[in-house]
Amino acid sequence: MVGEGAAERGSRTLRAEGALKAIAAGPDRQERTRRVLEQALVFAGASCAALYTPGDHRDLLCLVESAGVPRALYGVRDSYPASGGSPVADAHRGGAAVWVGPEEFAGSAESRRVPSSGLSLAALPVRGDGGGCLLALTGHPDGFGAEDRACLELIAEALTCPVPTEAAEGGELRPTAFTLAMDSGRVEVGDGVLRLFGLAPGEFDGRVETLLGLTVPEDLPSLMSVTEADHMTIGERELEFRVLQPTGPPKWLRLSGRLLPGGEGRPTRLLGTVADASTLRPDVTDVARVQRLAAALATAGTVRDVSQAVVAVLRRPLRADRIALAELENERLVVTVLDPPDPESWPELWRLEWRTEWPDAPVRAMPTLAAALREGRARIWPAGTGDLEPALADVGPGGLAVLPLPAGGRMAGACLIGWDAPHDFGPDERALLTASAGLAGQALMRAHAFDAEHELVGMLQRQLLPRRLPELPGAVAVARYLPSTAGLELGGDWYDVIPLPDHHVALVIGDVQGHSAGAATLMGQMRTALRAYAAEGHPPDVVVSHANRLLVDMETDLFATCVYVDLDMEAGAAWCVRAGHLPPVLRHPDGSTEIAEAEGGPPLGVVPQADFPMSPLRLRPGTLIALTTDGLVETPESDIDAGLDRFAHALAGSDPAHLGLLADALLGEARRSDDVALLLVRYDGMALRPLRESWSVWRLPEAVRHARRFARRTLRSWDVPGDTTDGVLLIVSELVTNALVHTDGQVRLDLALIGRRLRVVVADASPRTPAKPTSIGWEATGGRGILLVEAMSAAWGTLPVGGGKQVWSEIALEE
Repeated sequence: MVGEGAAERGSRTLRAEGALKAIAAGPDRQERTRRVLEQALVFAGASCAALYTPGDHRDLLCLVESAGVPRALYGVRDSYPASGGSPVADAHRGGAAVWVGPEEFAGSAESRRVPSSGLSLAALPVRGDGGGCLLALTGHPDGFGAEDRACLELIAEALTCPVPTEAAEGGELRPTAFTLAMDSGRVEVGDGVLRLFGLAPGEFDGRVETLLGLTVPEDLPSLMSVTEADHMTIGERELEFRVLQPTGPPKWLRLSGRLLPGGEGRPTRLLGTVADASTLRPDVTDVARVQRLAAALATAGTVRDVSQAVVAVLRRPLRADRIALAELENERLVVTVLDPPDPESWPELWRLEWRTEWPDAPVRAMPTLAAALREGRARIWPAGTGDLEPALADVGPGGLAVLPLPAGGRMAGACLIGWDAPHDFGPDERALLTASAGLAGQALMRAHAFDAEHELVGMLQRQLLPRRLPELPGAVAVARYLPSTAGLELGGDWYDVIPLPDHHVALVIGDVQGHSAGAATLMGQMRTALRAYAAEGHPPDVVVSHANRLLVDMETDLFATCVYVDLDMEAGAAWCVRAGHLPPVLRHPDGSTEIAEAEGGPPLGVVPQADFPMSPLRLRPGTLIALTTDGLVETPESDIDAGLDRFAHALAGSDPAHLGLLADALLGEARRSDDVALLLVRYDGMALRPLRESWSVWRLPEAVRHARRFARRTLRSWDVPGDTTDGVLLIVSELVTNALVHTDGQVRLDLALIGRRLRVVVADASPRTPAKPTSIGWEATGGRGILLVEAMSAAWGTLPVGGGKQVWSEIALEE
């Protein structure tokens, strides 16, 4: 919808008359028809315009030409019954214009074919050559104004109804022409077309598949939309495609064709021409460019993808010096792309607002832009016209186009296109801008919703994964997670690092089957279950076995795979358990890599009573442990074993000194069709190894005295100061006495000296945690032991271990 501003609207009808007179002088009748229709976009604010003429039997009004936004967006049909009740039929029969406003259109049968509301429709009779009808639609809230209607009446008067000409049976085709029988796929082509495809006349077998096989594979879908009758509507169509060359890059060709209906034994046929696109004049019809933009926007998922597609399609054909695309959010423009991207190419006011990658669009300093957005009509300013504020004038000193991007009855954003040299805005270019604005607005709205949902998905995924990894004594851990970009569904990959007592740490990575909210929920449940079972002190095989039984009992249709590695930081050893998952990959200090030969069990949730054997891993300081999911190593071109070999080779050539950079490099070539989890742990060894001693407490009358004697002897060998020893012996007495009195089974006393902290641990077979009394009377004979332990300790607590527990106390030693 292109306008020249409120001050110039009164002259719009005069300018339309001048443009129509200039078009009438053109030699090509079909070209004139299309150019006349495009004036409805330029001067009448239409988004789509179409011409209908009576068919062979006069009972149908058939589409012969259209311009503007693709008709499918507005539900425009290929034909209307001449005796029906459509506005097209009413205007043709009655010989008078039919105007349908937004409210009336919303209540009509036609509105059910339209995805958006707020449309207005105009149908005007066309005289001569059997008559016809001009159909125009607009999404402007006010519909067609008085001057819009006057321009449409001028356009209807200027239209002539072309009668499709059929190629003479057996006649010779022009060198650049072709005719395709849609039922058999047999095609007759001129010698010029064969030369463009690199074929000699004697080499062509008359099959359309032969020509399609010479095109670039990426262009086949658009070509198939032409060669399949069900996918192409009646009327003139254009598209550009590429053909492969023996040497050098592919050649761009332009196809112009018209689908002619069959009947009385004649097949439906496609008539048209093929020309070298590089030799066509630059201001030729831009239908192919609109098609290319529509194709690019159809695959653009994010707001940035949409912005880059608009820049790629528009800037070069328009020879523009700069393009800015901005999204409208809460009456504020958020710039999504600038081309060129360097600040020096933009006005000074824009450079002052440059905060991050893009500037904040200075809307307050551009009231003209705000007015264009409120009005909803694109506006252009040739060089030397208009009194623009500097923030806009400096964007295009030689010419400026401001395109509001409409979508769903509101403005999704704006596009600014500027030229440095004086630029002449021709009718074709104005039509291109109008059609592009409508397409870009719809795509921007769709992409904004996609981005918002994708951000929500990412936020949920991040909430289910660890917020940060713990600091490990003697090791460094780094993890990465990449969500899939193939859709909005959540993935089931996860990782975890679980600190355990006695300088053990559990490394976990896993993958739940499928991509859905159910898979992500199950992933969160499995991660929590494994962490809980590990914290209870179970060995690795028992942890995984418990998780397997839990998943079986949940009666879900999904299964999960995982690897669980219990790493002993002091000993430099690890035990690995696999449940249908990829084995760990080890990078040794000398740079060699090894795919661990860890025997595996079935995936979790498949077999209720499965065995999960443990496999030992020996680690030297400097060894790197890499755990990942199949999304990083599996590709459609190769199996997972080859991908794992590539992953190991990449590790061998890496520098493990900077794990963050290494993780980013490993994910650099990851496919985004599946989510990816990666966990890297470099084992450096503990700089200071703890001193440890253990004592099995026998249930004898002198058990507590023997425990104190063992503790005193150990502390003396560790050179613990004597003033600290008495407090430690009191804690040992109380904890061992509690275990002997209140539990059954074996009792063990462990002492450990870690730097300047002494740790006392008493393990027993009871899961019950010692209860600290809330109050003790003077006559009470017990209950003071735990209070004494609390008073003498820097910290104390309990840990569940394999059906029992550990009660521990830490004492800080003086320097």
